[in-house]
Amino acid sequence: MFTQFFGNYLLNQNLVSPENLAEALQQQSRTRMKLGVLAINEGLLTADQVEKAHNEQQHSDMRIGDVMVGMGLLTKNQVDSLLSAQPSGHLLLGQTLVDKGYMTTSQFEFALSSYKRENSIKDDDFKNVDDNTVRRLVDHFYSFDSNGAIYMTSYVSLLFRNLVRFIGDDFTPMDAHALYGTVLKCIEQRISGGLSAITLIDADAPTMIEFASRFAKENLTNDDEYTHACVSEFLNLNNGLFAVNVSNDSGLELKLEPQSYYDSLDIKSLTDACVIPVRFSFGEVDFIISM
Repeated sequence: MFTQFFGNYLLNQNLVSPENLAEALQQQSRTRMKLGVLAINEGLLTADQVEKAHNEQQHSDMRIGDVMVGMGLLTKNQVDSLLSAQPSGHLLLGQTLVDKGYMTTSQFEFALSSYKRENSIKDDDFKNVDDNTVRRLVDHFYSFDSNGAIYMTSYVSLLFRNLVRFIGDDFTPMDAHALYGTVLKCIEQRISGGLSAITLIDADAPTMIEFASRFAKENLTNDDEYTHACVSEFLNLNNGLFAVNVSNDSGLELKLEPQSYYDSLDIKSLTDACVIPVRFSFGEVDFIISM
């Protein structure tokens, strides 16, 4: 989840455009990590030192790691340790942005350092993302202030984890906003019992099709009942897990109503509804929650 919120940070700081970020998210799985970015992330080198090492490499027939060791910037053990570690998603994203020319190494270094500082993130947090860490991130980012704030934080945290698990990690959470007007092409499911809630997934047809394709692990091409059923099942799965968590944590028993698809749904009466836009590489999906 640090990767997803890091993408939002880059957007808010105007370091990348939405289009460039979406492209990088789509291509990051094919990116090969470079030693310089890994060293910057670990605080072993600065962007200027990495740049000097790359300039030095242009005048020799040596690997960049050997160059850095020869310049006294890193030890061989440090090089081996950096190259053997599994890179975190935020590093793959940053490397992709640098490779594409959308950011400089110095801009990445500054952005990553600022992101960690402003969100009180330690390096170990990137390696150990547990449920409590995700909730802390969501709570810090959205600061829900409704009566059901604790449940909103729990719901959105679970939602993001399930998006990564079932849809993909190539998304960026956007700032929440209030609900305006009529919702088009949406899936709705209501929750009743110890807690009353209304949950919706809203997206245009092409985005809905790709979302459904990823969840079903099929190549869907039509905005039809089967596509809607696949998206509905994701919503039902997420809400079912939420109900189990609430029961375990608070002892409240929840009931899930059947899902419904609407081409157009007027829910202006939901004055407390919160819209959580999630920008995937293939389009934006709005998750609307009222509780």
